[in-house]
Amino acid sequence: MSRRRAELGTLGAALRAGALAAAALCLLPMLAVAIAAATGSLDTLGHLADTVLGRYTFTTLQLVVLVALGTAAIGTGAAWLVTTTRFPGVRLFEVALALPLAFPAYVIGYAYTDFLDHPGAVQTLLREVTGWGPREYWFPEVRSTGGAAAMLTLVLYPYVYLLARAAFLQQSATANLAARALGQGPWGAFFRVSLPMARPAIAGGVLLAVMETIADFGTVSYFGVQTFAVGIYQSWFAMADRAAAAQLALCLLVFALFLAVLERVTRGDARHHDTGRRHEARAAVPLTGWAAWAAVAVCGLPVLFGFLLPAGLLLEMAIGSGQNLLSERYLEFIRNSITLAGTAAVVTVGAAVLLGAYQRLEPGRLSTGAASVSRIGYAVPGGVIAVGLLVPFAALDNAIDAFMEARFGIDTGLLFTGSIWLLVAAYTIRFMAAALNTYDGGQAGLNTNMDAVARTLGATPGALVRRIHLPILRPSVLTALLIVFVDVMKELPATLIMRPFDFDTLAVQAHRLAADERLAGAAVPSLVIVAVGLLPVALVCRSLGARRRLPRATPAPAAELPGAAE
Repeated sequence: MSRRRAELGTLGAALRAGALAAAALCLLPMLAVAIAAATGSLDTLGHLADTVLGRYTFTTLQLVVLVALGTAAIGTGAAWLVTTTRFPGVRLFEVALALPLAFPAYVIGYAYTDFLDHPGAVQTLLREVTGWGPREYWFPEVRSTGGAAAMLTLVLYPYVYLLARAAFLQQSATANLAARALGQGPWGAFFRVSLPMARPAIAGGVLLAVMETIADFGTVSYFGVQTFAVGIYQSWFAMADRAAAAQLALCLLVFALFLAVLERVTRGDARHHDTGRRHEARAAVPLTGWAAWAAVAVCGLPVLFGFLLPAGLLLEMAIGSGQNLLSERYLEFIRNSITLAGTAAVVTVGAAVLLGAYQRLEPGRLSTGAASVSRIGYAVPGGVIAVGLLVPFAALDNAIDAFMEARFGIDTGLLFTGSIWLLVAAYTIRFMAAALNTYDGGQAGLNTNMDAVARTLGATPGALVRRIHLPILRPSVLTALLIVFVDVMKELPATLIMRPFDFDTLAVQAHRLAADERLAGAAVPSLVIVAVGLLPVALVCRSLGARRRLPRATPAPAAELPGAAE
């Protein structure tokens, strides 16, 4: 018995140490950024305040407001229509509305720039039809703050759509019927009952979209929009001013953490919105006439402009680019991308398993705090994480080199900075929340009595996780691996800042070609990234199909929605 207790204690300590180490890694860049910013010169901070800080703040906030409004309107409207109504193609739209999530925003930006710019197909056709000269007409500038907001809205509205649809599906018909019985019309019942009940989920989706917006670098840098993400990269590389980069990163970190706390509070409040003691599914209402075609337009336009059109544009550009995806150069880009994404996925999900198992087997403040700290990285832009890791590890490299040079006359160079493993650590910090949330979602379905029985029969913590949890949670683990893999394939700012010398990925190649205005060439790696991004979207769509579906409409004394069939 004493030996068994000793074994349990040893393995439990090892599990605890691994989980706490993962949490400490996730916390390191935030602390490093704060320390580097605090120890930087105040002259640098004053110069930033006098020159670019105001512009970065205003532009970032402008993007946040535009994307928040756009994603909330598109995502909520589409989710409400496909959930509560029936119109031509509704089953197709249920899945298709999630497809733009496969596009990185910078990729869709490349496609629309080639399409809408002055030499593009749209303006060329306009000049041919009207006979106007180049300066005789006005056309919206795609490379602008509004253009960047439109690109981000098109690829980020699925966050709101997926969460809002889940919320509408969970609502009971009882509350809506009560509102109608009290004299509310169809729109009044929606705005006074359905929308307030789904508000926490909608707010959570909007906040996720906003966090992705402030973390974006590829789109805003290509469009020439001056945000904090662009400022961090320019300060680090163009001006070689690490203090300025750290101070800008700290400003963005504070804003990102505020959004993370806000999202957490919103998600916590959502648990308290009960729709009633008796759940009764609402009958879906068939739309006819103008209402049906309006619903088709509302759901079809985001799919057209967010997926079909950019995919077609990229394909056309790629075919005419003359680049060979099977050439040795591109095969190297693909190998590098797969190597980084595969390694980061395995490391990240492994750390998530440690954290999830530790929180389950030893519940308490320490394990809960470790899991909460590990989730912070999702709200922190890749550029901030890159700066937060490079600052302490560059200092460590210099200290080791100085010590070895003084004691043994050996020049060690850079052991950590510029290595693949430091870049993998950045990916782990950035996407730990995605892996941990997926694993926790599967783990929540495991009855705790199973753990108690296994422990009673002598299973150690390691055996419990390895022989019971992981086999049962294999779908969740595979899903987490795939999600992290695809997120790493799309990630740009941390890769640009931290990648080893002469180690380029598909995302870096696409960004480089687009920066050189070689958009046709950028379409080739972009298409590969999109194709890989369709994998997790397919999983999401499969999950959507498995959700509870509303019953078909039954005869009712009054129509539920404006334009509904009488």
